[in-house]
Amino acid sequence: MIRRIAIGLTALAAALVTPLPAAQAAAAGGDPVVRTEAGLVRGETNAEGRQFLGIPYAEPPVGKLRWREPHAVQPWQGVRSAKGFGNKCVQTSSWDPGYEHPSYTEDCLDLNVYVPEGSARRSVLVWFHGGGLTAGAGQDVVPDTFARQTGTVVVTVNYRLGAMGFLATSALDGETHDGVSGNFGMLDQQAALRWVRANIGRFGGDPGRVTIAGESAGGRSVCTQLASPTARGLFRAGIIESGAYGDCGARTHQEAVTQGADFAKKLGCTTVACLRGKSAREILEAQGDFDWGPVTGGAFLPVQPEQAIATGTASRVPVINGSNKDEGRLFAFSAFDLNGTPLTAERYPVVMRNDFDEQALQRYPLSAFPTPTIAYATALGDTLFSCSALRLDGLLAARGPVYSYEFADRTSPPFASLRNLHTDFDFGATHVNEVQYLFKHFGLESPLNAEQRALSRQMVRYWGSFVRDGVPRAAGQPAMPAGPDVVLSLKTASKGGNTLSTSVHQEHRCDLWDGASAG
Repeated sequence: MIRRIAIGLTALAAALVTPLPAAQAAAAGGDPVVRTEAGLVRGETNAEGRQFLGIPYAEPPVGKLRWREPHAVQPWQGVRSAKGFGNKCVQTSSWDPGYEHPSYTEDCLDLNVYVPEGSARRSVLVWFHGGGLTAGAGQDVVPDTFARQTGTVVVTVNYRLGAMGFLATSALDGETHDGVSGNFGMLDQQAALRWVRANIGRFGGDPGRVTIAGESAGGRSVCTQLASPTARGLFRAGIIESGAYGDCGARTHQEAVTQGADFAKKLGCTTVACLRGKSAREILEAQGDFDWGPVTGGAFLPVQPEQAIATGTASRVPVINGSNKDEGRLFAFSAFDLNGTPLTAERYPVVMRNDFDEQALQRYPLSAFPTPTIAYATALGDTLFSCSALRLDGLLAARGPVYSYEFADRTSPPFASLRNLHTDFDFGATHVNEVQYLFKHFGLESPLNAEQRALSRQMVRYWGSFVRDGVPRAAGQPAMPAGPDVVLSLKTASKGGNTLSTSVHQEHRCDLWDGASAG
């Protein structure tokens, strides 16, 4: 939705030029109005509290600002409406609700603020959305209920994606202050965090108690921000949900510049001016064959996140880190069953040898799984997510508190995008599925049964406790363990409830995958 700017102030609104207390209501109308550094914003109130949507935290990265570090947003006059989400950053269409059409809009650097009723100075959760760094938006989760239940302020963030967020070329290197381009989307996240530090107190939040969190690419973003020297001091804790895949790895500068040159060639460009002259549609159509992600070698990310954590140069803050028990099922379904070509018993050995190796085929015998697709999915999830998360736990534990969990509710309903497909595939506790237990995923209520709702309440308490106090606890439940050897397994009561497990490493055959990673 395009942001609406209120023009022609009434006498009442003109009186709001002086600074306002946090989230003060604008008298007769009841809509809350808050002064940010750039100007006044008017949100709205619902049954869960106050919300302010589509607030710009940086100038639109268009024209000459495309592929530049985010610039401070220019002040505006009057009261800006903050009652509708801003634009999604440039991305293709997908099966997710609300993503039926591609977005070609670069004016997208907005954030959303959700505030419970009351005047307390509250801890703050800043959420980075998932989507492979090529898709998604801050509006993918609506955390108003979470904010009310936990007594926290929640901020969700848009950031540049795909080529718009992560293009690196030698020419763009020359436009940066440290000679390394390609981290524009990550720098957007830091700009949003600086906005939070400067403004969140006026919404009732405490800028000294900020936790960054995210799922999948959002979790990878948290891992990256932990390792970034330029993010130090912008948060006091982090939550990584299914974000440790690839050991939080980033592209080397040389890899990124080489890919950038190939991308420019695909568009027929030899100069940055040519690239900036291409439409968003042209950029989007050309980006699909390339890997987009953060780049090492500059001030933002001098070394790989894994190295920064291992050597102690990463932020030493408490972290919740975890994954889902059946992460790989979403990806295996997408590769096989979604296309009407489920993996067969005959093809299984060939696919396993091609994608992994003979040893993996032996460790994942088809006889141990209900279908070939699920057998393959188990190997995929173990190597990409479960074992990567456990390795990251070990690194983080040497530098500060790390609290480990595994979302293991195999009874959980598929998240909204998959429910819309009307498939009988058993997704179990697959990638993304835990998000609907914490927030309204895509703004929708999830069809949780009574036991699942109870688990949802428990998870919200764990996460909320961590955001408020830095330690994840839930009344009547085992404390989320600190350290790399014990994991809190999150399950419904009929499946054993929340339990402490020392066997997760063994269950996911991490002896096999840890050796592969080291090699």
